[in-house]
This record gives sequence, C-alpha cells and structure tokens, in this order.
Amino acid sequence: MYGRIGSSYRKRPGEENKAAFRQAVEHGPPPGVLAFDGDSAVGWCQVTPRNAVPWLDRLWQLKRVDDAPVWSLSCLYVRKAYRRQGVTSHLIAAALEAARRANAPALEAYPFDADVSPSASGSGYASTFARAGFRVVARRVPARVMISSKMLMMAYDAPTLIDEAKAA
Repeated sequence: MYGRIGSSYRKRPGEENKAAFRQAVEHGPPPGVLAFDGDSAVGWCQVTPRNAVPWLDRLWQLKRVDDAPVWSLSCLYVRKAYRRQGVTSHLIAAALEAARRANAPALEAYPFDADVSPSASGSGYASTFARAGFRVVARRVPARVMISSKMLMMAYDAPTLIDEAKAA
C-alpha cells in the first residue's frame, strides 16, 4: 500500500491502511495476485496500472519510457521456504494474464540484474522475467533494469509458461 498512498502510509493508523487496502481490493484496480500452497499464501506480487503506483514516477531510475498506459509489476514477495521453487515464475505468469485480461498494452517490471547486484529486494531478478518473455526497455543504473512484455506482440500461453517454470 505504501506505493499507492505514499508517505501517509507510515503516518496513519494500521486500521486506516487496512481499510484503504480493502477498498482497493473491492473497487479496483486489483492490487495484485497471490500464490497458494493449499490454503496458505506463499507469494504475492503487486500488479496494477502504473498510474495506481505514483511513487514509480518519482524515481528517476524508473521514469516512464513512453506515455503508454502500461501495467506495472512493482513488488514481489515469496515466503523463504518457497523460494527457488518456481513461485516467482508462477506469479509473473499470473501477472501477465491479469494485465492481458485488462487489455494492457504492456506489463513493466523493475527487477535487479543478478550479474551486477546480489539483491532482488522485492522486485525479482531480470533473468526470471527474461524467461517469461520480457525484454529490457531501459537501464538507467547498472544493477536495475526496466523491462517490458508487450501484450500485442506476444503470444502468451499461461499454462505453457507454468509448465516451463516447473521443468526449469
């Protein structure tokens, strides 16, 4: 929620933030997708229209590359016990599907390049996104890339990507 409402997130009572998140879930745009193992949530990614995440435009490293109304995958989290098991790939596939269903022209993400930085700090690694068909559209600092998957140019088949992630 910090990315959606800014610094007031830390200044408001937790109940107010929960209410704001509940409103985002109920009225959209959707805040993201979850990965489950049975009844337990094991992963999350925020996927939403870029305009719903105004902090992205305040960072020069993540400034828009054009005026297209793209969607943004701006945050990823996978529980420690579930890392390195393909959960991130599943979340990316689900995010692509959510953006495709919303007729987004593209889905952007802002991962780190593992060859330059060991940190994925909530945004994932560029190589995982590359395997899902994303391409670099900007690199304003060595460690972080801006990548995009153009929906209209991409033949996206969610089950195939999920099967490939399982096989990897």
